[in-house]
Amino acid sequence: MAQTTKPPIFDTIDLEREIEEEFRKRPQERESVPSDFAPLSVRAPDMAMPDYVEHRDGATEIGRLSAEAVVREYEAAAKDIEALGQELVENVKHCEAMNRDSLVVIEELKETAERYRKEARRVFLQIENYSLVMAEVRKNCAEMREKIAAPAPEETTPEKTELPAAQQG
Repeated sequence: MAQTTKPPIFDTIDLEREIEEEFRKRPQERESVPSDFAPLSVRAPDMAMPDYVEHRDGATEIGRLSAEAVVREYEAAAKDIEALGQELVENVKHCEAMNRDSLVVIEELKETAERYRKEARRVFLQIENYSLVMAEVRKNCAEMREKIAAPAPEETTPEKTELPAAQQG
C-alpha cells in the first residue's frame, strides 16, 4: 500500500511562534492617542482670538474653549465678508472704468453718425445735381433731334429789285 504523507502541523505552529517572537523583540512604539486623529483646526486654531473679546474670570475651560471656537468662526466669516466687499469694490471700479470707456465710445459713435449724415447729404445733393444735369442734357438732346429731324424750310429767293443806279456799277 502506498502511504500518504501529511504535512506536519508542528511546522506551521513553529512559524507562528517565530513571527510572534520577532514582534516581541521590536522596540515598543508609542501608542496612538485620540488627539492624533483630531482635525488640525481643533488641535491648533490658526487664528488668534480677536481683540474685541476677552475671557471673564471664573469661566470654565470648556466655556472658554467653546466661546473661542465660536468667536473664531464668526471672525472668519467677518473676514470673508470683508474680502467679498473688497471684491465688490474691485468690480465697481471695473464697472466705472467700463462706464467711462463706454461714454467715450458713445461720443465717437455720435461723431461717426454725424459724419455719415454729412456724407449722405453730400451724396444726396450730388445725385440730385447729376439728375438735373442729365435732365437738361436730355432736353437739349431732344431739341437737337427735333432740329435735325425737321425738314429744312424752303429758301425763298428775294425778288430782284433794282438797285439804284449809283449802286450798279
